[in-house]
Amino acid sequence: MLTEIHPKLPMRNKSITRQYYINQLGFQDIGDYDGYLMVKKDKIEIHFFEFKELDPKENYGQVYIRTNDIDALYKSMLDNETKIHPNGQLGIRPWGQKEFSLLDPDSNLLTFGQNS
Repeated sequence: MLTEIHPKLPMRNKSITRQYYINQLGFQDIGDYDGYLMVKKDKIEIHFFEFKELDPKENYGQVYIRTNDIDALYKSMLDNETKIHPNGQLGIRPWGQKEFSLLDPDSNLLTFGQNS
């Protein structure tokens, strides 16, 4: 009966979050409301709520996003000079997934994965 999931992550500054997800990661703005932002890429939507007092060093927001072409996605991130997490370079993890990770401006961890 469940059909979709749209994670909600904290953001300190909507303008910075929008710029990062649209210009760096290739998402589209699909909703901009007072204190709330929605972006979409392919079949993935991520929603953001304003949390101006958020301390990025204490933020544990995380999303795992599956992809069917991780090599092309990773290359597009590198081509766009998107900073990859220092411990999240593209590779096959012990659990058999090929993954890479990055942190957005508020330290929300985005991990992209594909069955290897």
